[in-house]
Amino acid sequence: MSFVILPLSSVGLTGRRLAAVAVAVALVWGGMLHAANQSVQGAKKEEGGFDGDAPTAILVEASSGSVLFEKNADELRAPSSMMKLVTAEVVFHAVKQGDIKLSDEYRISENAWRRGGAPAGGSTMFAALNSKVSVDDLLHGAIIQSGNDACIALAEGIAGNEKLFATDFMTKRARELGLTQSTFANSNGLPDPGNKMTVRELAKLARHIILDYPEFYKLFGEKDFTWNKIHQQNRNPLLNSLEGADGLKTGYTKEGGYGMVGSAVQNGTRLIVVVNGLEDPDDRASEAKKMLEWGFRNFETRTLFAAQQTLGYAKVFGGDSRSVKLSSPEPVKVMVQKNVNDKLIARVVYSGPVHAPIEAGQKIGVVRVWRNSNIAVETPVYAAESIGTGSTVRRALDGASELVIGMFRAGAEKL
Repeated sequence: MSFVILPLSSVGLTGRRLAAVAVAVALVWGGMLHAANQSVQGAKKEEGGFDGDAPTAILVEASSGSVLFEKNADELRAPSSMMKLVTAEVVFHAVKQGDIKLSDEYRISENAWRRGGAPAGGSTMFAALNSKVSVDDLLHGAIIQSGNDACIALAEGIAGNEKLFATDFMTKRARELGLTQSTFANSNGLPDPGNKMTVRELAKLARHIILDYPEFYKLFGEKDFTWNKIHQQNRNPLLNSLEGADGLKTGYTKEGGYGMVGSAVQNGTRLIVVVNGLEDPDDRASEAKKMLEWGFRNFETRTLFAAQQTLGYAKVFGGDSRSVKLSSPEPVKVMVQKNVNDKLIARVVYSGPVHAPIEAGQKIGVVRVWRNSNIAVETPVYAAESIGTGSTVRRALDGASELVIGMFRAGAEKL
């Protein structure tokens, strides 16, 4: 593997500079040049591209986060019942933090029963009015049976009411996870103008659930659940039609159309697919399956940078060194498309200069791997060494340098 470091110009960011180092990466083996295909949107089918019909879609490799295909991935749409993944994550997190227990019981209020139970006519776990149901069983009902009543009961049990759960728990947690565009008005995705998500953020959420909650993720692969003597099948059609499929969630509303978040493992590789906006449930199932099969058939994993390999340098302010080495504790990997010639660009991006002192292991920024104008992988980078505070003269010189740069930047912004 060879790479060339290309310096990029800095741009203003809240009084500091967003610095970037570009690394052009060519992966060569067996005399053939290969590269990650971050987004094959627009590529011809005969050139290895995916020919799909979903209005919005994304395909991601779970381990590295590599994006294999995307189409209108940042378009906000009604997520329908796929939004239940957010409610599930809030509950998973609360259990993991010790704030609630799986054995805790929540009452099925009249609101939960009328809006999400049998009288509502939608997907429900058929929990009885005023009955008490454990968090564990409510999770089964919400995930396997897509129970709207289960989600409302969880929201009311945790936050007191569903609106507060949506604003103070779902939204807060989404922002902590980096879901910056998603908005929520209820716990279950029932029609409301305030429910909006992108397929990219749904895929990011699914990846987080898979990697961070393996003990809970297995719920998504359970094929049936019985509650109140009513037996229901898991609504995910992939579980019975695709090898290795084990999650996650389907959804439908008139506003959003038919959508699905799906995942499967084959030959040690896990892929995540999200589609939304389709007009038919059969098209939803076939599109998700077709995209996953295409990904398994056409891609393989390659390592761009080894663990602890120096990825670049960040400028230091007021330190006993002018720069700090950056690395990742884990290998930086990307999915590459077989038999396709392409070039990768990796950029280390940070807000700087970074003020000393700096501790080894301190997060500095991210490394982003690009193909054309699209991001394939984004992973944090950390200081590979400690940098102490520099002398008074060093700090004064750095301060003067930043002052001059700031003046030039301010002048440029006025032009």
